[in-house]
Amino acid sequence: MTKAELRRWAKRVRAGLPTAELSHQVAGHLARFLAERSAKHILLYSAFGSELDPAPLQTLYPAHYYLPRARTHGLEVHPLPCPLVRHRYGFLEPAPHAPRVETGVLEAVLVPGLAFDPQGWRLGYGQGFYDRFLAALPPTVLTLGLTAEALLLPALPHDPWDVPVRYLATEQGVRPALREDG
Repeated sequence: MTKAELRRWAKRVRAGLPTAELSHQVAGHLARFLAERSAKHILLYSAFGSELDPAPLQTLYPAHYYLPRARTHGLEVHPLPCPLVRHRYGFLEPAPHAPRVETGVLEAVLVPGLAFDPQGWRLGYGQGFYDRFLAALPPTVLTLGLTAEALLLPALPHDPWDVPVRYLATEQGVRPALREDG
């Protein structure tokens, strides 16, 4: 299947999942994983449509949380709490005048996606915001793709500019992505 066909398939599958329940299960696993690694500066995302929502993590794990704001040049990072505005696609994002921080403060980045594969490749929405953002992070930052097991596919097509996540978080737990080179 092409990426466009996979996106349509993933949206249909995800629409039929118990997203709220899965989000809470994944948040519980994330809280344990992040605590074991003492990660205290975590970039969340605002759930869009039927995406898994990382927001429940904030009540389970004490840390400093941040949200991204998409700009034409990439993602900006804003500390929470901050003023939020509704994006044209319907999700909340930091207001343009909200304080910003440099990405160097981040220890973990939670990454949304329509689907993932065991190697950590992600099927996004095709705009490249997260790939550009992930490519600029130091290798010490934990990158975690949040997905339901039903959307974990054996393999996804990927382009040279795509950046895989290092860990996958599902309702079954958090596990390292299987690197193709080892």
